[in-house]
Amino acid sequence: MNALVRALAWSIAVALVGLPLVAVLNGWLAANRWPIQRLQVTAEFARVSAEQVSSAVAGQTQVGFFALDTDAVHRAVMSLPWVAEVEVRKQWPDVLQLRIVEHHAVARWGASRLLSDRGELFAAPGSTLVQGLPELSGPDGRLADVVDFDQRARTALAGTGIQLRGVRLSPRGSWSLTLADGSRVLLGRTDSAQRLSRLGQYLPTLLGSDGRVLERADLRYGNGFALRWQPAASAHGTELLQVMQVRAAMTASKAMYFLPPPQPSPNIGEGAKRRTET
Repeated sequence: MNALVRALAWSIAVALVGLPLVAVLNGWLAANRWPIQRLQVTAEFARVSAEQVSSAVAGQTQVGFFALDTDAVHRAVMSLPWVAEVEVRKQWPDVLQLRIVEHHAVARWGASRLLSDRGELFAAPGSTLVQGLPELSGPDGRLADVVDFDQRARTALAGTGIQLRGVRLSPRGSWSLTLADGSRVLLGRTDSAQRLSRLGQYLPTLLGSDGRVLERADLRYGNGFALRWQPAASAHGTELLQVMQVRAAMTASKAMYFLPPPQPSPNIGEGAKRRTET
């Protein structure tokens, strides 16, 4: 009985090994045998079109079911702009199935790339047509820091009426903001939370005081900040520089003002120090 079982097992094993060889010799698994007839695509089709997908895989589907290289199909579809993820499957006897996940841009990164909701940077033709995205920039290795700073800045400015367009981190680690009207705010490398608080506290009042257009705010001072205004018109077409706020030190070309020193208290030291630039 055992001998019969062993003989039967050997027969099955030989058949399993030999069947593919017989199939090849008879053309059952030839490259053009069982051609792909249908393409099934599951996708959002917001940024990627069905025509793009069909064109990308056309060169890979001119073979039979067994000869189709799913890795090659995957690479072809992943090369399309806005494609974040692709799953490729074959369904007997003639179906190629694709599931495509598109990138969803949440911010601009630098001059030519976008940031997805997955935290991935990608480039896509026509990305400049996407409006209303925050504008972020910095070293790629500091991406998470820039995103975090943007969120903190928006929280600090919430309710002040100041609209933030974007955040920039320089290669040397200095932070700056771009406001919705295009004006820039320089924060420097240290004390960013305190400087953001100062910005939200004083700038809305100054912006609404006389209708002047702000070009730049420099908060890199220990007890004050500088504002460069761009008048709508002037006699000589020059720009004015003003540094706010209370104590003045005048020169021929600019007015220097500082914030008032804090009142002494158990929790506060000797008062505001003289201006120290960082």
